[in-house]
Amino acid sequence: MTTTFSPAPHGLAATLPAGLPYGRTLAALTLTAVLVSGQLYIVIPLLHDMAAGWGVSAGGLTWLVTAFGIGYGAGFLIFGPLSDRYGRRRMLMIGLPLAALTSAAVALSPNPEVALALRAVQGLAVAMFPPAALAYLAERVEPRRRVGAIAAITGAFLASAVLLQVAAQLLVDVIGWRGLFLLSAAGFVLAFLGVRAVTLPDLPRAGGGSPLSVYRAVPGLLFHRVLGLRYVATVMLMAGFVAVYTGLQIYGVSSSSELLALRAAGLPSIVLVPLLMPWLARIHAPIRAAAFLAAGALALAAVGLTGTAVLVLLLAAYVAAITGGLPSLNEAISADAGPARGTALSLFSFALAVGGSVGPQLAAAFGGFTPLLYGLAIGMALAALATLLSGVFHRVATDR
Repeated sequence: MTTTFSPAPHGLAATLPAGLPYGRTLAALTLTAVLVSGQLYIVIPLLHDMAAGWGVSAGGLTWLVTAFGIGYGAGFLIFGPLSDRYGRRRMLMIGLPLAALTSAAVALSPNPEVALALRAVQGLAVAMFPPAALAYLAERVEPRRRVGAIAAITGAFLASAVLLQVAAQLLVDVIGWRGLFLLSAAGFVLAFLGVRAVTLPDLPRAGGGSPLSVYRAVPGLLFHRVLGLRYVATVMLMAGFVAVYTGLQIYGVSSSSELLALRAAGLPSIVLVPLLMPWLARIHAPIRAAAFLAAGALALAAVGLTGTAVLVLLLAAYVAAITGGLPSLNEAISADAGPARGTALSLFSFALAVGGSVGPQLAAAFGGFTPLLYGLAIGMALAALATLLSGVFHRVATDR
C-alpha cells in the first residue's frame, strides 16, 4: 500500500474555534502530562519500601519500571491511530479514568507478581494521553501559539522525571508507597474533570473501513524517508537525556547533595524554553530542531571538559536544547503527517519511550562518564544532520 503525506489541508487542522480556552486548556493538559509521564519514574524512590514490605530485593523490583515502560510504549502504537479514527477528546475521556483505576489497583497489589502485571496495564492505560493530547493541540490551537503549547507539554514530560521522584521521596515516609499510588489515582480523577471541562467536542472524522484500518498508515509513516529520519533523531534525543542522568548516578560523578542540584539544574530550562518558543517558531521546524540538537551536542562535549562547578550551567544548557528540540521535532513530524497526524504523533511518543529505555543501557555501555558524554555528543550531532537531511528530502518531494 502506498501512503501519501502532505501538510494538512484546510480541514481538521484549519478548524480553529474562536472560543478555545487556550490558557485553561494548556494548564490542564500540562499538569496532566506531568502526572502521566511521572508514573514511569514515581516507583524509583519507592523500591526499597516496596521491597521491605514484600520481603524481596529492591533490585528485582526494578522490573516494575520496565513493565510500565513496555505497556506505555505499546499503548502509543495502539491508541494514537485510534485517536485518528475516534477523536482526540474521546480517547482522553476514556484514558484518564482507566489511568485512575489502574493506579489504584497497583496500590492494592498483594505481591510483586501482581504489581508487575498491573504496572504494565497502568502503562497501557496512561499511554492514551500523550498522542491524543499532542494531536489535539496540533489541531485546535492557532499556529502562532501552537509551538509554545507543544513545548509546554513536552517540557512537562521531561520535568516529571524530577518532580515525581522528588515528590515520592518526600511523601513515602508520610503516606507509604500504596498511598502514593492512591494519590496518583486521585490526581487522574481530577485531571479527567479538568480536561473534560476545557476540551472541545471532537471534530467530524471519516469512519469508513474496519477499526484495524487505522493501523495501515504505521509502516508508511515509520519508514517514510522524511519522517523516519525525524523519529531516529527523537530516539537519540531522549536516549541522551536519560543516559546523562543515569551516568551521573552510576559513575559517582557527584555526592548525593550535588546530584540533587544537578538533577534540579534543568528545571529552569524546562520552564523558560517553552516561553521562548513562540519567537523561535518563525524558524522552520526541521532547521530549529537540528539547531537544538547541535547545541545539545556542543553542551555535552563541553561538559566532558569541565568540573562540577560549571557542570550545573552546562547541564542546564543541555536540558534547554532537549526542551527546545522535542517540540520542534514534534512539530516537524506533525506538519508532514497529513490526516494521519494522531498515528504519526503516537510514533513520536513511541520513539520517546524507546529512547528512554535505551538510555540506561547506553550509560552503562561506555564504562565512564566522560566517554559517555563524547559518545552522546557524536550521536546528537548525527541526529542534527539526519534532521537537516529530512528537510532536504521534504523539499525535493515538494518540488516534484
